Amino acid sequence: MAGIKVKRNDTVEVIAGKDKGKRGRVLRVMADANRVLVEHVGIIKKHVRPNPQKNIQGGIAEKESPIHISNVMVVDDEGNKTRVGRRIEGERLFRYSKSSGNLIPEKK
Repeated sequence: MAGIKVKRNDTVEVIAGKDKGKRGRVLRVMADANRVLVEHVGIIKKHVRPNPQKNIQGGIAEKESPIHISNVMVVDDEGNKTRVGRRIEGERLFRYSKSSGNLIPEKK
């Protein structure tokens, strides 16, 4: 495999599945399982038992579930879906948008 090109805090768009077309921020990258957790995408319902010691009320909670990394594409600063390449400039390695050629800034 060529490596994971999606990083945490990247904005991505879902290109396949039930949430196709949705955009969100990457919360977590699970490289060993080839999955990403995207904010407000892949919402599932989970039944939660109340626990007074931890201040958990209980009921039906909604949370994000991981989706496969092949089902998302990075969105560049212009708002276009793009593939990601890597380029060496000086001593550093940068990611860039293959559609526009612009560098993808690192987000903290």
